[in-house]
Amino acid sequence: MRTSVGGPGGLIRPGDSESGTLVGRDTDLAALRAAMAGHRLVSVTGLAGVGKSRLCRAAMDIGPWQRVVRVRWTGRGPAVPGGLGRRVVEELTGRPAASRTDLFAAVADLPALPTLLVLDDVDPVRLECAGLVQRLLMAQPTLRVLVTCRRSLGVGEERVFRLAPLDCRPPQDAGRPSAAVELFLDRARRAVADFRPTESDLRAIEEVCSVLEGVPLAIELAAQQLGTHAPADLPGLVTHNQCRLSANGRSVPRHRSLREAMAAEYLLCEEDVRAVWRRAGVLQGPFTEETAVFVCAGGGVAAEQVPFCVARLVSSGVLERLDGPGGVSMPRYRMRRAARDFGFEQLTGTKEFRVAAERRMLHCRRTAAVAENLWSTGCQRQAVELVRERHADIQAAISHAVARQEHVEWAVETMVGLWFWWMVYGHVEEGRRVLLGLLSLPAPADSPVRREGWWLAAWMCADRDPRRAGELLARAWRAAVLAGDDATIGRVAYVHGVLACHHHDVHSAAAHFKQAADTIPALAPGGPSPAVSLAALAVAQLRSAPDDARHSARRALTHPSVRTDAWATMLARHAQALLDHHDGRPRRAARRARRALEALDPTLPDPRGTAALRQLLSEAGEGAALPRQGSLPSPRGEAFRPR
Repeated sequence: MRTSVGGPGGLIRPGDSESGTLVGRDTDLAALRAAMAGHRLVSVTGLAGVGKSRLCRAAMDIGPWQRVVRVRWTGRGPAVPGGLGRRVVEELTGRPAASRTDLFAAVADLPALPTLLVLDDVDPVRLECAGLVQRLLMAQPTLRVLVTCRRSLGVGEERVFRLAPLDCRPPQDAGRPSAAVELFLDRARRAVADFRPTESDLRAIEEVCSVLEGVPLAIELAAQQLGTHAPADLPGLVTHNQCRLSANGRSVPRHRSLREAMAAEYLLCEEDVRAVWRRAGVLQGPFTEETAVFVCAGGGVAAEQVPFCVARLVSSGVLERLDGPGGVSMPRYRMRRAARDFGFEQLTGTKEFRVAAERRMLHCRRTAAVAENLWSTGCQRQAVELVRERHADIQAAISHAVARQEHVEWAVETMVGLWFWWMVYGHVEEGRRVLLGLLSLPAPADSPVRREGWWLAAWMCADRDPRRAGELLARAWRAAVLAGDDATIGRVAYVHGVLACHHHDVHSAAAHFKQAADTIPALAPGGPSPAVSLAALAVAQLRSAPDDARHSARRALTHPSVRTDAWATMLARHAQALLDHHDGRPRRAARRARRALEALDPTLPDPRGTAALRQLLSEAGEGAALPRQGSLPSPRGEAFRPR
């Protein structure tokens, strides 16, 4: 332990490892001072490196006290029972305390001088501190106590002041950076003389602060890297494994690295809490308590223990709760990046890693199944939001399957279940790269998942590599015929139609789209519905058989599958608008296109086909002539092919 006694002005000394300007904390400082003025016991809590001690040091110079006593637990060596109490009483009384001294009687005999007792970083002796503080407050009515710890003491009179990381968003005032960027710039000027960032440097610094989630310790350590790295290099440096951030010298707080700060918190946790921390390190994005139980239970941690462990990690700042308490939805959590990197480090190389990775893959597989079911039953907004939230975990799980050649079939099944994410919402490049990698790995010859993966990969390749798409379709068709899989046979025909459109062969395209529409079962999951094929058929028939095209468009809008498929409805309305435009009725075409666009969910990204609708609306609204066949928004265009 280290103690400091004296007036407030004497507590911050040159060379102290916590010296330095307090940046971006004006609001927090005012709020803390108000709390200290109105309560006898205030605990400042928060995750490691958030700046609790520095804020408290700044708050001590104003208040109704005439004396300040500061005792800081350094964490060196084992905690001796009663050691904190004896040291506190020694500093309050100014006399050595023997082991059998009645500590509280000694404190009660002190003059009634308004005193502020600051107990800094007391997590290793938290239980002793809680009892000590409670008895001190009863023994000395003029005493006020300020505590810094990662978890509150749980004492009845305690006022908990939870310190959050710095805001990474710039304020409303134009021309001012965010509090996190201000701190970075302040520490950068200390590390590099005459540091003058350019506009591109400022953009890189904003990205760094966002990746570091506004944690002051992490920002200060990142600023120290400017001695050896250019600002443009820092985003890449801090994105992967933040625990490697470290610095030497006395210009940074007592933790010389993020790994050291995380390790200090990790050692304070019970073993079951550590296990949950490690295992949850495989989860890249937000997760629910149910997911935490699924991934983290087992191996000495009972399922009913996991919620308690999650609550402990939230209270210490390792986990962040994303939903306010008392909501109707299930609470969601996210592990802070530095904590996740540390937990993943502890997990890697252990027997737990393989189990945690397998459960993550199963979780993503279940997510894909739920999302596909939502999509096919008309809840397309919920399906896209679910995938968007868990995209990072899906990426990590599938990348692990490719790299380790584990859970390959589950990964392919996940890819197929999320076909709409890849093909409708513009992630086809990522999907093609990953799915082709998975399909190149060994698998059972009769795998039903493989034939679905082949036709989806062919659709992904149709725009960039038609030859490879044809090869994949041949494999998918043979396997589907042998298995009697009508849905895959129909979707193979659909992709053949897309390939025919690339070759300007609208007659073959129409034949393939018709086969797809007639073959795919109405509510078959795992791919585009028959209504999508009918809409594509109408566009392919537009010039050669306009009457047939009108019939196909009407079939698309009345097909049973279109009732629960907003994307198919938009494509069918697009086909009808094209027919109106072709018939010389541009205003009617514009009205149809406008209604189709207005029906889109504004909370989601634009699905494929939106750009073609807007182009048609522009042309029809201006009364422009029908575009030439080569530029017509047809199955060759972005509405019916990969983006």
